Amino acid sequence: MLPTHQFTVVSEIPTELEALPRLAANLHWAWDRELAAVFDRVDEQHADDSWRRTGQHPTDLIRRTTPQRWNELAADAGFVRQVGAAVERLDQAIDGPSWFGDRADESALRSVAYFSPEFGITEALPQYSGGLGVLAGDHLKASSDLGVPLIGVGLLYAEGYFRQRLNSDGWQEERNDRIDPNALGLVDTGVTVHVDLAGVTAAVRVWRVDVGRIALYMLDTNLAENSPEIVSITNRLYGGDEQHRLRQEIILGIGGVRALRALGLEPQVFHMNEGHAGFLGLERVREWVERGLTFAEAIEAVRAGGVFTTHTPVPAGIDRFPRELFEQYFADFAPSLGITFDELFELGRRADEPDGKFNMAVMGLRLASRRNGVAALHGAVARDMFSGMWPALDAQETPIGHITNGVHARSWVSDRIDELLSDAVGDDWHLADAENFARVRDVDNAAIWSVRRQGRQELVDLVRDRLGSDLLDPDVLTIGFARRFATYKRANLLLGQLDRLKALLLSADRPVQFVFAGKAHPADHPGKSLIQNIHEITQQADVRHRFVFLPDYDIGIARTMYHGCDVWLNTPRRPMEACGTSGMKAALNGVLNCSILDGWWDEMSDGTNGFDIPSFDDDHDDARRDRREASATFDVLEQQLIPLYYATGDDGLPHGWIDRVKDNWATLGWNVIAGRMVRDYTTKLYEPAAEAGDQAVASDGECARELAAWRSGVTSVWDSVSVSIAEADFGDGVAGAPRRVTATVEPGQLRLDELVVQIVHGPIGADGSIDPRHHEVIAMQHDGSGTFTGEFSATLGGRWGASVRALPTHRALSSIYETGLVAIA
Repeated sequence: MLPTHQFTVVSEIPTELEALPRLAANLHWAWDRELAAVFDRVDEQHADDSWRRTGQHPTDLIRRTTPQRWNELAADAGFVRQVGAAVERLDQAIDGPSWFGDRADESALRSVAYFSPEFGITEALPQYSGGLGVLAGDHLKASSDLGVPLIGVGLLYAEGYFRQRLNSDGWQEERNDRIDPNALGLVDTGVTVHVDLAGVTAAVRVWRVDVGRIALYMLDTNLAENSPEIVSITNRLYGGDEQHRLRQEIILGIGGVRALRALGLEPQVFHMNEGHAGFLGLERVREWVERGLTFAEAIEAVRAGGVFTTHTPVPAGIDRFPRELFEQYFADFAPSLGITFDELFELGRRADEPDGKFNMAVMGLRLASRRNGVAALHGAVARDMFSGMWPALDAQETPIGHITNGVHARSWVSDRIDELLSDAVGDDWHLADAENFARVRDVDNAAIWSVRRQGRQELVDLVRDRLGSDLLDPDVLTIGFARRFATYKRANLLLGQLDRLKALLLSADRPVQFVFAGKAHPADHPGKSLIQNIHEITQQADVRHRFVFLPDYDIGIARTMYHGCDVWLNTPRRPMEACGTSGMKAALNGVLNCSILDGWWDEMSDGTNGFDIPSFDDDHDDARRDRREASATFDVLEQQLIPLYYATGDDGLPHGWIDRVKDNWATLGWNVIAGRMVRDYTTKLYEPAAEAGDQAVASDGECARELAAWRSGVTSVWDSVSVSIAEADFGDGVAGAPRRVTATVEPGQLRLDELVVQIVHGPIGADGSIDPRHHEVIAMQHDGSGTFTGEFSATLGGRWGASVRALPTHRALSSIYETGLVAIA
């Protein structure tokens, strides 16, 4: 091979069109159809291989546009006006009025740093693997729409996530392609920070990409001054071994905070999107120790403005590192915190985990005063899963709340659905409330059915283009299943009853067709086996035309499936689906969910807006449970779903089905959107964290010092607190009658105003204690002495229980349950 001198060639853009690179660089075009249409014009000569179809970034499109094409476009006065209008539109999106702008003067919030290991914003920026990254991307987009002052921090992976192909046996094979940052509209900030990795200094470059109003900073170790081993840290998403993962998370957390400081940014609130970003807390603690606080005081300063979101309902989904490996990287870091390595290691260790590994979620929970799961059911699961960290509390009082995920509506709906909802609800339907969404019930049924059929045709065209012209039918009920192929999601649930499945596929008068897509993690061989199971059916001659698998799943394929499926199938083992946002995206497109009551569907299904699959949670034999739930799924399909779909009126429309589509939009449209989610994060977590964080660090951390001293003191003397019931109306009686309780509290070495005393009451559960799922807590009042009084009512017949307890309180605690200390009468 001849020696090659490499250099970059760019096409010179006419002055009339010089705004195009700016329009391309800001990812607002990923959800603004009018902006994207500008690049359609640039690329209209390549309709069969357009930038949209290939996932090309508009920045790269501009670089590759010929001088001849530029001359044609510059001479087109209509296009020049279109570009000018696009610039005005982008400026309005960045600087125009917003929801948060209207409340900014009354809000304590000035800035949030949102850390995530992946961001799925568009297929043209392949920095995501699945749900976690797509959620993070939607979080940024909705924050831009709402004007929330948020900054994103992530890693820039030189090879992104893998490309997928199936070999002749249906086994997933992975391919990684190098990415040119200059082809993605990324801006080199010129900032480089340095991070120690077990005695080796890693240089980390900081890139920026604009997502509407939001700046996303991406960290990259691919610098000439780094060794090949260090360069490889940011080579690909979720690649490599345990040590590689640890290095990536150090770069994200510690490097991310240093990058913000080097950029002159001082966020009030730091949001850890799962434990991968947890090391940001350690770096912030180090900063405060350097400023003169003790380790305990620095923890309080950091915790006050910290938010931690957990996304997993199973311990196996959490990053955990063995002591020997962790010590290599943090033995020299511990002294900068003013503590020993053993003390640092305890920050991420749970006493009830016998292998003694460092648990990233545990550290995240301890370094954030506000914590949440991502659905109501997941919040309950998370409280149970982490209850061992607050052992004196009932599991459901573990201080972890929930904010149910949402999806960025305009990123996922088809052009036709967008137009339909704009006409029915209003141009800002993607931010609308329940009252406004109710207007969809007045939309003409024929209009809905026409839009839905066009979506099916779009999906059929994609399948035929990629897999063969004889596949699928745009007039057949289409069921979609697309997500990460993890075993608990049970993509192959229906394959165990193949005769029953084939009867659905080959029905003469009411046929069904299935479209599957998704990737398994490269190391997940059971997940790959699921794909292989699906592939085997797709190769059977009698059903291959109605049962397909679309390889190389990405945002583009997902979007087309949401547009074209009639039903979104979701069959996880409850309660292992934390949220499962794919069904939300489908719902916004008028696709009906057919789902186990897990994740978000558990709280939002009302019996009319989709189809519920019964689950058998109490069956501990997984194989038998799978068979029972497969049969239940077939029952729902055969007895409810398929008959309703094919029950057409004289006009050929399935009015009962369309009515359910309207119910879906009216009840879910306003609730599954990322606008609702980000508003919830802002009002329930970000603003309180901002206020608490400001309070904690004011006067060089005076409140943090006070709280650390108080927490240490209360813990050391808590045994001196005692509670006893002096008088109580605990006799048998009539439901609803008020009952008075008087308790005597001995505060020991505390003051009475440092205590909250409560009546806890509720129905007796099967184990003979108060059922924590249905109990009520009532604060008792005191008269300045140690006597507390209160009233409660047993509202239901049956066995009832009541107790009295005391907990410590301080004005700077985010929750009275924060300390985990309880004294029970």
